[in-house]
Amino acid sequence: MKVAVLASGRGSNLQAMIAEWQEGTLPVEFVGVGSNNLDAMALTIAEKAGIPVRAFPRDNYNDKSEQETDILNWLEDIGTELLILAGYMLVLSPRFVRTAEYPIVNIHPALLPSFPGLHAQKQALDYGVKVSGCTVHYVDEGMDSGPIILQETVPVFDEDDEETLSARILKKEHIIYPEAIRLLANGKVKRDGRRVIIQRDS
Repeated sequence: MKVAVLASGRGSNLQAMIAEWQEGTLPVEFVGVGSNNLDAMALTIAEKAGIPVRAFPRDNYNDKSEQETDILNWLEDIGTELLILAGYMLVLSPRFVRTAEYPIVNIHPALLPSFPGLHAQKQALDYGVKVSGCTVHYVDEGMDSGPIILQETVPVFDEDDEETLSARILKKEHIIYPEAIRLLANGKVKRDGRRVIIQRDS
């Protein structure tokens, strides 16, 4: 499966995927890593792994629509079969999602549908939940509202702050995001409306 990644920052989830790919346990071909941020560490990580990179800084475009059109054309040119969002800090427009002829997946640092949007870990702490976690989901035209592929839980401790909870969730992200991509690449994920069925090997 030809996989492209969009990332904006440190690229820790991308690094986790590349590590498994280099070990031969992630059956994909990384065809490109793109970013809206010229200084994104994700671009450096990809380059070191020999993956082609491309930057799409907002200042190069008249508006967001023009920027997204350029990204979509790039994704088509490199033969994308699956688009992974890994810390991509721009919300894809409904037009982008409708135009893409391949699945788009994202990971969110909360147990969706609870706490969508920004600062999900702080939202969870402010609400007083005892369990949080992360969610790999398909991207649709809403905000973190697409069908759920995988979820993993983490406990919330009384002494937690946003930083400590985020760090605990991130460790789980690095496990379940590559696993979700592996399942998708191996054809083990089936969608039935909002339900996502995982076909596990017996």
